[in-house]
Amino acid sequence: MRVELRPAPFDAVAEVMGHRAAAGNPGKSGAASIFIGTMRDFNEGQEVGAMTLEHYPGMTEKHLQGICAQAAAQWAVHDILVLHRTGDIEVGEDIVLIATWAAHRGDAIDATRCIIEDLKHKAPFWKKEVVSGGERWVERNTTGYLSAD
Repeated sequence: MRVELRPAPFDAVAEVMGHRAAAGNPGKSGAASIFIGTMRDFNEGQEVGAMTLEHYPGMTEKHLQGICAQAAAQWAVHDILVLHRTGDIEVGEDIVLIATWAAHRGDAIDATRCIIEDLKHKAPFWKKEVVSGGERWVERNTTGYLSAD
């Protein structure tokens, strides 16, 4: 399992392929589930030009590791990769990458979905968006399938 916060842009597809090659377990996992979240140019009915993503160093990584450990305990996954951007992010840049590997697709897909939903709703990140009228802090995240909000 690898969890990493990055202040610079990354290529999510290259990261998945590199992680997979470094794992050195060809044939062990019959399925991989990959989620890539990208900075979009709109939110809450307004155009967004950029975003700053702040976090609490140490606490955020620990929280993400805990999310991954819970997913690994609930589903039969062989490996998990989570990369998340911090700092200044431009429209079109990848923000988050979650990849899970398992023997079967159901475990991989369910673990990936659980990790992203928990990350979006509970991880200590704060978003400030640049909009036409200046800047604004994002007060809530989008509702996920696990949320009753």
